[in-house]
Amino acid sequence: MKSILLIALILISVFSSGQNILTPEKIENPVQKNHLRKIVFLNKAIPLENLKESDLLETMTFREDSDFDIRIFLDNSLVNYLHQLDTTLTIDELLKKGNYQFNFYVDGKLMYTENVNSGAGNAESKKFKTSFRIPFISIANEDSWGKYLWMRFYLANDGIDVLETGSHILKIEIRPYLKTAVLKTGNVIAEGEIRLIIPQKNISEQQIAIQKIKPNSGWKVSKDKFDQEKIRLLNKKIAENRFRDITGIVVIKNGKLILEEYFNHSGRDTLQDTRSVGKSFSSALMGIAIKEGYLNNENQILKEFYNLEQFRNYSFKKDSVTIKSLLTMSSGFDGNDNDNDSPGNEENMYPTDNWVKFALDLPMTQDKIGKNWNYFTAGVIVTGDILDQSVPEGLEKYADKKLFHPLGITHYKWQYTPQQKPSVAGGLRMRALDFAKFGQLYKNNGIWNDVSILDKGWIKKTFTNYFADKNDFDGYGYLFWRKVYTVENKTFETYQSSGNGGNKIIVFTQIPLVIVITAKAYNKPYAHSQVDTIVQEYLLPAIGE
Repeated sequence: MKSILLIALILISVFSSGQNILTPEKIENPVQKNHLRKIVFLNKAIPLENLKESDLLETMTFREDSDFDIRIFLDNSLVNYLHQLDTTLTIDELLKKGNYQFNFYVDGKLMYTENVNSGAGNAESKKFKTSFRIPFISIANEDSWGKYLWMRFYLANDGIDVLETGSHILKIEIRPYLKTAVLKTGNVIAEGEIRLIIPQKNISEQQIAIQKIKPNSGWKVSKDKFDQEKIRLLNKKIAENRFRDITGIVVIKNGKLILEEYFNHSGRDTLQDTRSVGKSFSSALMGIAIKEGYLNNENQILKEFYNLEQFRNYSFKKDSVTIKSLLTMSSGFDGNDNDNDSPGNEENMYPTDNWVKFALDLPMTQDKIGKNWNYFTAGVIVTGDILDQSVPEGLEKYADKKLFHPLGITHYKWQYTPQQKPSVAGGLRMRALDFAKFGQLYKNNGIWNDVSILDKGWIKKTFTNYFADKNDFDGYGYLFWRKVYTVENKTFETYQSSGNGGNKIIVFTQIPLVIVITAKAYNKPYAHSQVDTIVQEYLLPAIGE
């Protein structure tokens, strides 16, 4: 009994003193001993036991098609650094709430700070390891959290712009961080710098030149003037791969085509894979079906369409889920695509043989219906199924007859659910010019060629922000995102269809502009941020006025 008490007293003493709670690995490697608390830079993957002083770089010619590694030499393990920030937490709690904070400096200026997700890295390594390698760029395409960390700095947070042609000093600092009620960061535990030589990129005039609008676009061509030098600069950045994976840019001003450009082997007739842009088409078709009387209104509830007691996790609350709450992604189902642990995450849906059943089987949360927003693809699938069972001849023929044909859209391709129904979750492919027609339809208050396709009142409801109290994004309507751009202290409100890869149909609410950008930066951390930069720093200043 006394020995147990003694051990307990020792553990309490260790926790309260801020000392190590785990014994880290022994530091025996001579290179590590010479560079404790340092970050060293390498141009190839070298195991620690094979590392020599001559491998460490002070200067490097930076190329995106060559290996770029760092190795970090610490004098303690991460869990012990975290324990110094909060001596009351257990080891598991420390690892759940904390990790490394990276700070990137270029030529002495702090460019990017990231608190690495607590799930990044191996838990056992974080308990004991004092040295680890991070591949920023790997010609073997290693799947590493370090690769995405570098992408976020380099492509999503201006790293590529400050590392322009010439010589630059890149410095990296690492600290431990803990996110509890407040964010706690410790002192610098490792740092290092390297001189990067950025070579000149050879870009031809043809790549920079504004692409002429070819005949037979289906649009009247605008004669309005715009800042051509700004667009040439944009084209140069796309050619230099500073903005990457862009496939098309189409701009409509006052209902006329003013800019049409394609990149990366894409062209006018390419059917662009815009992923979740297709969700907004479900919103439009819902409005058309209500306008024509096939549905009463968006306040109809699920039990009018399904016997919900036949599905798992039945509750009376599920009966009361409205079409509107599915359109605004606030239905109260336990589904959140941004949470990997959410049972309703879309990645759990795709392998199943019935996506509607997957959605309706989900339990409900404690959230009030219509109140709390979570991105919920499975709920959009339910809106498509409601449409399919409510309109004559099903959703596919109805969409063609009531939306695509009136807009003159003949070249398109649906993705399908396991039941071979059009998937309104995303994946609807069509030409960039035809996506622009969809955007312009909203700009025209639902009118196309003097024919009313969408009700003006539906568009007003669609372009309403139902989550004005949320601070972490600009808002959401009926399967359209709200996004506000700022140019020289002037704000420009938009509602937009948005899809993985950086795909956008952007409808401006206060100026006569519709922009379509198609891209294939799927699952890349820079996908949406680079498109926002293109709109805010190039297209709006050049064409918006």
